[in-house]
Amino acid sequence: MASVTLKKNYRSVQSLQQFYTGGPFAVSSDGSFLVCACNETIKIVDSSNASIKSTIEGDSEPVTALALSPDDKFLFSSGHSRQIRVWDVSSLKCLRSWKGHEGPVMGMACDASGGLLATAGADRKVLVWDVDGGFCTHFFKGHKGVVTSIMFHPDPSRLILFSGGDDATVRVWNLATKKCIATLDKHFSTVTSMAVSEDGWTLLSAGRDKVVNLWDLHDYKCKVTVPTYEGLEAVCAIPSSSFLASCLDKHQHRKKSSSSVIYFFTVGERGIVRLWNSEGAVCIFEQKASDVTVKSDDEDLKRGFTAAVLLPLDQGLLCVTADQQFLFYSLADGEGCLNTTISKRLVGYNEEIVDMKFLGEEEQFLAVATSVEQVRVYDLASMSCSYVLAGHTDIVLCLDTCVSSSGRTLIVTGSKDNSIRLWEAESTRCIGVGLGHMEAVGAVAFSKKRRNFIVSGSSDRTLKVWSLDSLSDDMEQSTNLKAKAVVAAHDKDINSLAIAPNDSFVCSGSQDRTACVWRLPELVSVVVLRGHKRGIWSVEFSPVDQCVITASGDKTIKIWAISDGSCLKTFEGHTSSVYRASFLTRGTQFVSCGADGLVKLWTVKTNECIATYDQHEDKVWALAVGKKTEILATGGSDAVINLWHDSTAADKEEAFLKEEEGVLRGQELENAVSDADYAKAIQLAFELRRPHKLFELFAELCRKREAEVQVDEALHELGKEEFRLLLEYVREWNTKPKLCHIAQFVLFRVFNILPPTEILEIRGVGELLEGLIPYCQRHFSRIDRLERSTFLLDYTLMGMSVIEPEIEERELKEVPEMQADTTGAVQEPLWAEPDVDKEQKHTIDEVNEPDVDNEQKQTIDEVNERSSSKKRKSNKSRDVAYKKVKGAAQAKVSAISSEA
Repeated sequence: MASVTLKKNYRSVQSLQQFYTGGPFAVSSDGSFLVCACNETIKIVDSSNASIKSTIEGDSEPVTALALSPDDKFLFSSGHSRQIRVWDVSSLKCLRSWKGHEGPVMGMACDASGGLLATAGADRKVLVWDVDGGFCTHFFKGHKGVVTSIMFHPDPSRLILFSGGDDATVRVWNLATKKCIATLDKHFSTVTSMAVSEDGWTLLSAGRDKVVNLWDLHDYKCKVTVPTYEGLEAVCAIPSSSFLASCLDKHQHRKKSSSSVIYFFTVGERGIVRLWNSEGAVCIFEQKASDVTVKSDDEDLKRGFTAAVLLPLDQGLLCVTADQQFLFYSLADGEGCLNTTISKRLVGYNEEIVDMKFLGEEEQFLAVATSVEQVRVYDLASMSCSYVLAGHTDIVLCLDTCVSSSGRTLIVTGSKDNSIRLWEAESTRCIGVGLGHMEAVGAVAFSKKRRNFIVSGSSDRTLKVWSLDSLSDDMEQSTNLKAKAVVAAHDKDINSLAIAPNDSFVCSGSQDRTACVWRLPELVSVVVLRGHKRGIWSVEFSPVDQCVITASGDKTIKIWAISDGSCLKTFEGHTSSVYRASFLTRGTQFVSCGADGLVKLWTVKTNECIATYDQHEDKVWALAVGKKTEILATGGSDAVINLWHDSTAADKEEAFLKEEEGVLRGQELENAVSDADYAKAIQLAFELRRPHKLFELFAELCRKREAEVQVDEALHELGKEEFRLLLEYVREWNTKPKLCHIAQFVLFRVFNILPPTEILEIRGVGELLEGLIPYCQRHFSRIDRLERSTFLLDYTLMGMSVIEPEIEERELKEVPEMQADTTGAVQEPLWAEPDVDKEQKHTIDEVNEPDVDNEQKQTIDEVNERSSSKKRKSNKSRDVAYKKVKGAAQAKVSAISSEA
């Protein structure tokens, strides 16, 4: 057998997250993206693949209204906090915000110029705002109930605003006169939607009173009332210039110039799309079956479609369902009639994901069971929901997939309605139903080899084997599946099932803390696996060995021998219950997930967990492993689906390239050092993350004469992230006495280069400075102590008369030229003479020379010369010099007094 390459790492390459939880949404002018309310946040979603482009954090209150400007540059939002906000779509920054309503804002509309914003509130008011200034330009009162819908006239030259409320009226407001010019009261229930014809002279209003009214805007009278026999949520007028309108004119045998005819779509509680002709008030198209999968016996609970928008550029119709799905309908011209087909289905919210499996030979699809009655099948390329399998009457708990011997892709599902259903993927038809369980079916599994039977396990503690031999490829109707064998298997609920690769055994895991292996097809007990301390959530056979892996609520994973039921290995690492464990790499590895939100990759031989991934925010219930590609898919309570691809080879190649690049860059660094290009060398040291080399470069620069200039030149090339990294390095160097002088030097240069405002912009600078300050204070105290200790040496040497105190020139200038001795005579200070310039000294000498003898003058000159040069001398010579100078000074003074 060929050697197996172990997997070392997986990467989450694509994820399907929740982006819409119901309520308001907005579509861009070109239909390329959607803006959706998701609880307290706003999600901007790519309409091609449901990927979240960006998220805008709200104000911790649910969003109640959204609107986009005509150029898609600005987004307007409001929630239960009543704060109206204006967002820049490109930068996601809030430009301005204000309050004006006394209740939640229920609707928003922006005029064609983008300068005015109209808001409809639960406080029965309609307000118009100046977008740039944020002030109110119009204040309208008149509705007697909550204002539910609002719309500007599409013609910018006509300053008219329409508002509809749950008082069953539509009010027309003139923005020029700031008055209500008409009240349209033909409805008998809440007005939910309005539209204006392309010519601008007909208003369409739809309500939950099951009618559409067409109003003439010349005299504001009702022209036509169209009964639709369903509570309506949206009406969309079709532009006469569109391709669809031209096709309809052709089928209706009308001239294109006929402007009196208005075509419009309606959607509502029935969940079907219908097309109407205003002439005769007739329905010219109706869907045969609803694409809305949510059903409810409660008539008061609103179901079906909740909104609809006609997409621009003839892209079709977008309908929003009550279970947070966006259905994109392409409107095709069929043979003499209109055809509506779903081109794309984006699921905004999946609720809790309980099970999933890859589908098809190429594993391009993923079947997902969530906390609803349907199974959603996703296209992995676009992450859009390709189709929905609807038929169960309660929540689907489990599923399995296979490709039959005839090439058909089959799906089996188990539900809380106590039944299993067999589906054909291509036709999305239910071709078989298995009835007989008395409680919810919690586990199902297909035959692995012959693929001609299904095993199911239920909360009624029984196992059933269902035969598929009675099914034929050309069946049109679903058939009842027959149970070949039944056994009471466990004492508690059965959570998981697995069938051996050769179809000889089936293993069941139960909440009674045991797993049992049964021989097929008679369901004869082979061995009972005992050892777990909590219920078993998952079981699976090894693809190569005679063993079974089990995952339990006791936080452990165990591998068991089928022959004697002994536990071969136990794996510990999860911090909570383990829900799934599946083999990889021909049974040499396995992957697990659990209630701690972690996905772990294990190697069986070494009992080692080699990778842990934390991409989920809640319990991970579902795990699917591709048979061919070994792609992983995980999903859980956070309603997120993550896809994982094996990145072992890619990581190895990246590491090799990175190592190769590191060698080249290292050589480039050495060349820069040898060329004394310190700026480049420091930049390369940062890129290579070599703090030791960086320290050596700074230390070498500090020994240079012009160190400050070269260091500043090197630091000027760094960016903010590199400055943050440098401060981290300096913080580490600063903790070591041998390195701190370099750290202090670099820190001083950094603070000289960067102004305080830029230093504050560095990410995490507060924490870095907190780490620098204590050690800087410690170094300062140490230097201060060292400096003060040097004064003791100076004092000692001065006391020993080894050195003379240094006297600054400015101190010498401040000393008076003449001082009085103890006898009252004035004597000249000896140290004043060296500060006198040559000309002054010559004049003084000429005056005083006759009064001083040669010996005294020579003595004074010697003393002055010794004092100016600050040479060392003994105490004896100093005393002699002092006596001689004193005597000379007294003689000089007496001579002056005798002359006087």
